[in-house]
Amino acid sequence: MEQIPSFNSYIEESIKKFWDNDAFTDYKGATLQFHDVARKIEKLHIMFENSGVKRGDKIALCGRNSSHWAVAFLATLTYGAIAVPVQNEFVADQIHNIVNHSEAKLLFVGDVVKTQISADAMPALEGIIYLPDFSIVIARTEQLTFAREHLNEIFGKRYPKYFRKEHINYYKEQSPEELAMINYTSGTTGFSKGVMLPYRAIWGNIDHILKCLSPNIKPGSNLVSILPMAHMYGLAVEFLFGFINGCHIYFLNRLPSPSLIAEAFAEVKPRLVVAVPLVVEKIIRRKVLTEIQTNRMRLLLNMPVISKKIKQHIRERIMDVFGGNAFEIIVGGAPLNQGIEEFLHNVGVPVTIAYGTTETAPLITFANYDKYKVASCGPAAAHMEVKVDSPDPANVPGELIARGTNVMLGYYKNEEATRAVIDKDGWFHTGDLATMSPSGHFYIKGRIKNMLLGDNGQNVYPEEIEDKLNNMPLVSESIIIQRDNKLVALVHPETEDKEAMDFDDNDVKGIMEENLKALNAQLPPFCKISAIEIQKEEFQKTAKKSIKRYLYK
Repeated sequence: MEQIPSFNSYIEESIKKFWDNDAFTDYKGATLQFHDVARKIEKLHIMFENSGVKRGDKIALCGRNSSHWAVAFLATLTYGAIAVPVQNEFVADQIHNIVNHSEAKLLFVGDVVKTQISADAMPALEGIIYLPDFSIVIARTEQLTFAREHLNEIFGKRYPKYFRKEHINYYKEQSPEELAMINYTSGTTGFSKGVMLPYRAIWGNIDHILKCLSPNIKPGSNLVSILPMAHMYGLAVEFLFGFINGCHIYFLNRLPSPSLIAEAFAEVKPRLVVAVPLVVEKIIRRKVLTEIQTNRMRLLLNMPVISKKIKQHIRERIMDVFGGNAFEIIVGGAPLNQGIEEFLHNVGVPVTIAYGTTETAPLITFANYDKYKVASCGPAAAHMEVKVDSPDPANVPGELIARGTNVMLGYYKNEEATRAVIDKDGWFHTGDLATMSPSGHFYIKGRIKNMLLGDNGQNVYPEEIEDKLNNMPLVSESIIIQRDNKLVALVHPETEDKEAMDFDDNDVKGIMEENLKALNAQLPPFCKISAIEIQKEEFQKTAKKSIKRYLYK
């Protein structure tokens, strides 16, 4: 059994080591240095202590990414309480259910969430705290009211002269198996399960990320936090890695639209870009491909003498779009369109794919771009055993299963669901179909539950067809469904392109008919699509921007 150090000691050491460095900035707002973060953590600890919060109590957080969200999360863990991050995209009923199901004692809320929820729907809560200024929204105990009203007084008495790094002595978990957080899944099937993540799982992820990234991303490097911090991918790879590594994290505390993200990249010049495919694909399609998909550029790229220079120019243009300073672009949460990925690789952009699940906090596979193979999701992460459950893993897809340090304890109050995904030998069953190359790289084919059966009994992987279709004219996104034993493509058109070309609905219909012919020409007979149906509204998605397929079957 490997020796696993205290994860909270990493937080403590980071604060002490980088005491006078910039830690957090709300984009276009205030900056907190590491000592400011420590001071705010200490005040929250005083509030917890004087309001009756005990070690092991649950504290929920629901709001957009912000410096104070980060402070509240760090304060929760370093006090010895259990963090319950709640995705602020959830509707009020989902938030109420998660707070109630997790038995949270306190709830931190952002400005938008504050107006949406009902305290009456969460009767067991002792208080609701407002993230922007840590004021009390609702206090149901006199202790909490007293603690908040006398917070500065208590702090002043405890530290009458000064508050310095030598005063910091955070709670250290008693065992790596101790519960650190309960993270509720996005609910792609309509039901959120509470994933119980022990300290070892968070440590296993951070240890691997530090080993991969810290040689090239030094303390003081800028990062932009665009992924939801309530989702494990953003929480681990952007926020926790960045903080422990001494980076300066800029939080986009507004809705992260493509234009805002591009503006932040240009200003902050992040050393690392962590994104979901939707963000990368939109930036590449709108900011880069439109410039180079001209007859003149195609002609130049086909000239061996100068194609190398043209590719270098394209690479520089792409890197500039991401701020011009990135060591690496990490894409995760869903598959990157293969055409886009091959294009980026061909021009030398340092892009790599991470794969994982909430249940593994999140990493199962990940390596830097120099050890990465195109179309794969990388080799196994450190501390993890990963394999494909197939008689011939290189050629016959099977379920990808994993076990090791990163795997959850189980689902909170749901032993039946836990037994369904963790077998008696400790293997976590991901529900994803994959193959594995002799070099140990994994290639995801799609979800087992999404797999369709063709007329002749052949397996059809809809994600592979969608990947081809999404590269075609005027297609923004698509899903393949089965209706009366026929495959049908639902397509949401690229509205910006439609408007720019002044296309009407008949034009779009004609283009989709051409797309259907071109798509079927690339597919074997059992995969051919019978029709393309236009989906006028964007598909509904989870927080990690995966389409909620169950809504369209």
